[in-house]
This record gives sequence, structure tokens and C-alpha cells, in this order.
Amino acid sequence: MISKCRWKLLAMLAFVLVVMVWYSISREDRYIELFYFPILEKKEPCLQGEAERKVSKLFGNYSQEQPIFLQLKDYFWVKTPSAYELPYGTKGSEDLLLRVLAITSYSIPESIQRLKCRRCVVVGNGHRLRNSLLGEAINKYDVVIRLNNAPVAGYEGDVGSKTTMRLFYPESAHFNPKVEDNPDTLLVLVAFKAMDFHWIESILSDKKRAWPPVSPAPSGVGLLPAPLTLHFREPVPSHGCHPLLRTTGLDIRILNPFFMEIAADKLLRLPMQQPHKIKQKPTTGLLAITLALHLCDLVHIAGFGYPDAQNKKESIHYYEQITIKSMAWSGHNVSQEALAIKRMLEIGAVKNLTYF
Repeated sequence: MISKCRWKLLAMLAFVLVVMVWYSISREDRYIELFYFPILEKKEPCLQGEAERKVSKLFGNYSQEQPIFLQLKDYFWVKTPSAYELPYGTKGSEDLLLRVLAITSYSIPESIQRLKCRRCVVVGNGHRLRNSLLGEAINKYDVVIRLNNAPVAGYEGDVGSKTTMRLFYPESAHFNPKVEDNPDTLLVLVAFKAMDFHWIESILSDKKRAWPPVSPAPSGVGLLPAPLTLHFREPVPSHGCHPLLRTTGLDIRILNPFFMEIAADKLLRLPMQQPHKIKQKPTTGLLAITLALHLCDLVHIAGFGYPDAQNKKESIHYYEQITIKSMAWSGHNVSQEALAIKRMLEIGAVKNLTYF
């Protein structure tokens, strides 16, 4: 009798264990389904306006009518000036911006304009791209958006060789366009402060301007400007040797701060008015995804996500050994951004080529 009861108990325990294992596997499958999908041999179906329709759940009254790049004509006899200063608007920088827009362009290439459905991939700089072998797949997208000084040369097998747009700001402009980009790549300046407009104007107009030296900062902060300098967070190559001198204003675009506003307000819930000393802002990566959702009909991402805060040794980039510690003084809330990207993955606004 005791033996039968014991066998029944063991059977019940075994059944419960099987159910728990099944539930765990199903949840893991669901996680993979949401946040990662394998490369398919055939192109995924692409429907016009699909990304805009899905992301409206997050952005609300969101419209693709906003221009992607700032245009000179919009700053003559302006009737509705921007409500915010940089990086969320151009309030107070209009006169300077007029000079910059006079020597740059704003057009979207015809090769993109004529596409019936735009398939785009935003290539992040994350360590998980290393040994991913995604290069060939990335090259097949209509639009490939890259970030800052992320190199292509030497990493083609993992990150591809095609670059349609590269978003950058002065402190991240250490890349050489002739080496890392294609002849028709658009270089898109993300302006965080008015000095960024001064910088690009100086580069493109070839002004003989001596940029000030930087002074050492406290340990862990990196390099900060010396007192009374131009307030760059990191050293910026001087105009005389900057690789962007090899480009022309026709290669440069100025990103509409509208996308920074949308990313900050709708995705991160950041206040538009913040004290300068504690100002938080979206990363260039989240900004690029926001831009892609505006420009494209299908949006995939790769190389996004940071190591856990406890993992202090794993690099955050595929091309250099910089750890999560370097983000401490960046003004970016990487945990909040991870939640924002997961929300976009969950509603199907974007899909992930790498695990997240």
C-alpha cells in the first residue's frame, strides 16, 4: 500500500516537472521569437507604410511628413520657430544654421526615393556582431544605416560593406569616409549643441581655425575640454587634418532634431527641458532606429544591446575594448533604452538579426 502511494507521488512529481520544463522551453521560444529571428533565404514580405502603422502604437500621432534632413528654405521667413533648443530643436541656432545649410544638401538619393518598399537595417556597434557572419545578409538591404566611427574595413564578414547613411557627431567623427564608407554614402550630422554647427561649418568651409586643446578629466571620465574651450566632450581632430575634409557639402546632411525629440519624448519619456548639468539624451543608435521607422517600410536591427552592468570586462563594441563603465558619464540611460527597443520588438515594429 505504501509502495503504491509512493509511486503515485513520484508520478505526480514527474508530471509537474515535465510541465515546468515544457513551460520554460515555450517561454524561451517565445523570447527568441520576439527578440531574434534567423536570416531567411528569401526577402521578407514588405508592405508600404507597415513600419509607420505598427510604431503608431508607441508614437501616437506620428507622421512621415516631417522632413528627414533640415532644409535651407525652411529657415527663411520662419513663421513657426522651433519650440526647443538643441538637441530637440533649433531654437536660438537659426542664424548659424542658415550658414551651414547653405553649404550642405538635404536631398534623399533617387535610388531610395524610387523604391516601392524600403527594406532597412540599422547596424549597431554592439559586441554581439563579432563573429556573427551577418555581413552578406546586411549588404542585401536597400538602406544600411551605421553609427558614429564604427569601422567596416576588416569586419566585412560580420557587419557588411554597404553603408547608405552614417550618423555621427563631432566627437565620433574619427572615421575616414574614403575607407569606411561607399562613394554614395550620406554623412548625417546629429547636432547636440550649437558648437556642432560651428564645427561642421569650419570643416566644410576650410576655415583656418585652431581647435583648443583638451585637458585630462577625472579617472573614468575620459577627456574633457579645458576651461573656456569649445565644450566638446572628447578630443575632436583639428580642421587641418580631419578626414571629412575629403568630402563636400553635397555628401553631408543635417538630421532633423524632430527625431531626437520623438525618441526622447515617446520612447524614453524624457522631459524636453532639462538642467544642462544633468541633461539626458537618446543614444545615436536609438535615434537611428527612430529615423529608420520614419524613412522605411521594414526595419531590422543588428548589434544592439549592452552587457549586464555586473559584466565589467566584456566590450560594448565589436571593434574595440571599451566596457560598460565608459557609459557612466555619457548622459545615456541604457536600461531605459533596452526597454524601449524591447517594446518595439514586441509589437513587431522592428525585428532583430542578433540576440538582445
